[in-house]
Amino acid sequence: MRVVVVGGTGLIGRNLVTRLAGQGHEAVPAAPSTGVNTLTGEGLKEALQGADVVVDVSNSPSFADDDVLAFFRTSTGHVVEAAKEAGVGHYVALSVVGTDRQPGVGYFRAKVAQEELITAAGLPFSIVRATQFFEFAGGIADGSTTDGVVRLPGAGVQPMAAAEVSAAVGRAATGDPIGGITEVAGPEVFGLAEWVRTALTARSDPRQVVTDPEAPYFGAVPGPEDLLPGPGARLAETTLAEWLARA
Repeated sequence: MRVVVVGGTGLIGRNLVTRLAGQGHEAVPAAPSTGVNTLTGEGLKEALQGADVVVDVSNSPSFADDDVLAFFRTSTGHVVEAAKEAGVGHYVALSVVGTDRQPGVGYFRAKVAQEELITAAGLPFSIVRATQFFEFAGGIADGSTTDGVVRLPGAGVQPMAAAEVSAAVGRAATGDPIGGITEVAGPEVFGLAEWVRTALTARSDPRQVVTDPEAPYFGAVPGPEDLLPGPGARLAETTLAEWLARA
């Protein structure tokens, strides 16, 4: 199959392109560095010509509420229209577990808007919602640090390795469209603070990590299960300890 990966030079996209190519597919990365700009539409129609599947793992360069919403609305709108024109048979997108439970988080609102555009497009589609990546623990800590202390709400999380996120998206891309949403998550449940503390300790980061029931997570305070997958989620295999040992 010819699979065009929008965002194919990023963390998930690079791994996905390599994985698909290793399976014998023609995997084409589409990103500004390859001449494809989904915000302007430049190069998009040309990239999607002859594509069997388009996979969207792109991300906004700015996470400010208005910016991220504008990015996903504009970018997804352009990809949808180009995919229709090219006769693409399957639209796959990566989203986030809990997007529909956290309307106070601007990024989650933007991902919901993206999902709605894809769902309403009339194309065969599959949406893969993943939990937080192990790789993001440091960034979460940085965004939650005040006076040298990392304050995080008491929500549960089920993080997973980015490589296994790529694998899940790859399975969706090479399978039949499901016309709905599937969830993938890590094999273990942690408290948000517990996960981040473990990751920081492993890299000798001296910051104290505490659970604060009133601490926001990217602009809102999630409930205990708001970031956890629902029943039926496919679980990855790599544990946090295994990933940290490799990292």
